[in-house]
Amino acid sequence: MPETVYLFLDESGNFDFSANGTRYLILTSVRMQRQFPAVSGLAAYRYDCLEAGMDIEHFHCASDKWPVRNEVFDLIAADLDALHINCLVVEKRKARPELWRGDSLRIYQWMLGYFMRRLVAEEKAAGTKKVVAITDSLPHARKRTAIAKQIKSAASRKQLAGIQYCLLHHASRSHFGLQMADYCSWAIQRKWEKAELYAYDRIKPAIRSELDIFRRGTTHYY
Repeated sequence: MPETVYLFLDESGNFDFSANGTRYLILTSVRMQRQFPAVSGLAAYRYDCLEAGMDIEHFHCASDKWPVRNEVFDLIAADLDALHINCLVVEKRKARPELWRGDSLRIYQWMLGYFMRRLVAEEKAAGTKKVVAITDSLPHARKRTAIAKQIKSAASRKQLAGIQYCLLHHASRSHFGLQMADYCSWAIQRKWEKAELYAYDRIKPAIRSELDIFRRGTTHYY
């Protein structure tokens, strides 16, 4: 019965709903507890990169070069037993227009609120006392406060009573957990978008759920 669980969340895909956009939007959560696995290895490897002349402020899978990317996946894979990875998959063409038309960030609010309700409810059922959920900084600085309030409202349904939790939005460079979530989300996105399994297979043993939210027969809570 863990006292406190951390959920680090990141999304992959883009919010372009035109024919030029990605087919999928994927929201990924990496669940960890202190002492955080892989963090010491990632910190040491970042200093290795600096000493090798690479200007790396933080790890970001889409922009990291392949040698760096492979090493980071190695470090994550070494601690999979201590991780729970969950993801929410949205095939954008199946999303109701009111979720994105006029403001594409609306679907992000909906996804994160829905995902948080599921994840926190599962932790409550498992006896967890407190959940600290951290996402990357929200886009559109002028809208951040309003978006954060809407997300928290969406994730505060009655079924979550009886467990402490908070939802925070921090820059990805501030937590190796967010950088791990970025890597895991990238790997899952490549599987769904391009059927590429190399990175996905590295993290697959830690994946607890991969919910295609618009799959026929799936139950949704709005």
